Amino acid sequence: MLEYDLAIVGGGLVGGSLASALSGSGLRVLVVEAVPTGAAHQPSYDERVIALSWGSRRIFEAIGLWSAMAPDAEPIRQVHVSDRGHCAFTRINQSDGDVGSLGYVVPARVIGQAIGVQLADAPEIELLSPARLLDHRVTPGQVELHIDGAAGPLTVRTRLLVAADGGDSAVRQRLDLKMDETRYDQDALITTVSVDRPRPGVAFERFTESGPLALLPMTEGRYSVVWTCQRDDTDRLLALTDETFLKALQERFGYRLGRFTQAAPRRAYPLMLRLTRNPVQPRVVLIGNAAHTLHPVAGQGFNLGLRDVAALAGVVTQCARAGADLGGPAALADYRAWRGRDQFATARLTDLLARVFINPWPPLRLARGAAMLGVDLIPPARRRLAQRFMGVSGRLPRLACGVPLEKADV
Repeated sequence: MLEYDLAIVGGGLVGGSLASALSGSGLRVLVVEAVPTGAAHQPSYDERVIALSWGSRRIFEAIGLWSAMAPDAEPIRQVHVSDRGHCAFTRINQSDGDVGSLGYVVPARVIGQAIGVQLADAPEIELLSPARLLDHRVTPGQVELHIDGAAGPLTVRTRLLVAADGGDSAVRQRLDLKMDETRYDQDALITTVSVDRPRPGVAFERFTESGPLALLPMTEGRYSVVWTCQRDDTDRLLALTDETFLKALQERFGYRLGRFTQAAPRRAYPLMLRLTRNPVQPRVVLIGNAAHTLHPVAGQGFNLGLRDVAALAGVVTQCARAGADLGGPAALADYRAWRGRDQFATARLTDLLARVFINPWPPLRLARGAAMLGVDLIPPARRRLAQRFMGVSGRLPRLACGVPLEKADV
């Protein structure tokens, strides 16, 4: 029977990032991914993008992936936040964080390719694809995995099972873990548009009566649009012609970027908050969307998952160097101490923003307007807010400080 130090179920961006972080650590890692590995596709006008925080850039730098992503990364140097129909606004600039950029907009394709290249050169990382986990059994010293692979059934053993298999995690369902779940009765409508007066480096978050509307700068004068709409309005927006849709978007957003001139096909996804109450179980850890699915306001979802990766990789490699059990109670307690507070606080913050900015109650509307103007006028408040959303506040694991795992303590 094959044995591994660690097995990751889910080889997407979060699971793949963890495997990349552990490459070169001396640990034998298995990655089980259901989607077949395919050839890299060419970029398209409407390709999916990820908003990476500055802190996520530091993690990718420490892992050794950033140099492959940087040529396709569009920097975010300012975030302009406004409330539709009201004069309140806040501008957060790169100078508020004392960094070159607040974050970056990177095609998911580029991140996936960088991960794939690194894993292909890591002999201690084994990728099973297509394959899926059928069942697992936890014993005091290990986890036994039953896998359906391309070559047939396979049984392996590992000291730690990591579930990075997304918001509908099969591992979480199998463990029957309790979740705090909120359904917003909203959808995120995703598309790409072109404008005739682009503002390179400026991202927009505009709060409207139906929810936040975000425009993220991309290359070639394009913007990725995340339009939060009420569930009963989604079908209408999807059915509009491109010309009519651009007019509706123009009315909702305004003319800060001039006129919208081209639109890609639209897709819609239901919005919800899912926070697993106990994502750390005996010899099992849930990370990324398997542990927490957030409202897209402020673009925190993937960045939160990447901080899970940074903390878990640090704990696991430290245990390995010390000769300790990387799936034992002490290691899992260390990881829980790193991540519990950040996961809960970030989930609740995005939930609060999503609720507060669609509430029409006049006193609340006045209060949030005053708060936005106050943040814009008070530099310490802007710096604190910038650091929070850049993922560089609080106690940070080694990778989140930009320090590779193989380096000595600093």
